[in-house]
Amino acid sequence: MHGGGFSIGSAFHPGYHKYVSALVAKANIIAVSVDYRLAPEHSIPACYDDSWAALKWVASHVNGDGPDPWLNNHADFGRVFLAGDSAGANISHNVAVRVGLTSLPGVKLIGVALVHPYFGGTEDDKMWLYMCPENKGLEDPRLKPAIEDLARLGCERLLVFVAAKDHLRERGTCYYEDLKKSGWKGTVEIVEHEGESHVFHLMKPKCDNAVDLMESFSFSFCFVAKLRNIFRAFLYLVHDSNSIEKYGGEENIS
Repeated sequence: MHGGGFSIGSAFHPGYHKYVSALVAKANIIAVSVDYRLAPEHSIPACYDDSWAALKWVASHVNGDGPDPWLNNHADFGRVFLAGDSAGANISHNVAVRVGLTSLPGVKLIGVALVHPYFGGTEDDKMWLYMCPENKGLEDPRLKPAIEDLARLGCERLLVFVAAKDHLRERGTCYYEDLKKSGWKGTVEIVEHEGESHVFHLMKPKCDNAVDLMESFSFSFCFVAKLRNIFRAFLYLVHDSNSIEKYGGEENIS
């Protein structure tokens, strides 16, 4: 999900389009970039609702009869990820919470990547509250994630990126710490890039830290794929053998 303070930007923005295309090539994945409605013309929660609708649209291809042939023929719905930067990271979190509350049959959300996430606790809160007229104040869980929501995130892995000079750095680190304390059963990691500012990977996509950020992205996707392939190969070998012989001269298991 693209950033832009919930009010600017687009899935078709040249910077985002180039970045997502490069990530697709690097990680060998299929990406669906969400062009959600923007505030203030479309008040929050339109961005959350549109992103959830987009994920459900992706899920409509599980049985191979969805509207997009490419997803029908090539997508692995047992290995789905959500990712976004800034406001898009906030949206990705909120969609992952919905996945935890409402399952999508046939779809397994493996991981979520939050790049320089926007959450409550800065001067930017006034902007979010203005764009969401039906807000619940500074404690609104969409703005400031509640512990109970963190505990039921519908994914197995979560990766948080922060930048040392980003005014949202503490929001990302607090999210990371709160998630570890929430009782959530998944695995969370945090990556910090020194000397960098907010969404530097879009401003300087060829700098060393931007390359490292994309490498970390790609590794997360590819690492899970390799684990799944190893596990499938193991299951095939077990299924293909007539028996498994225990070590130490014990009896065979048929």
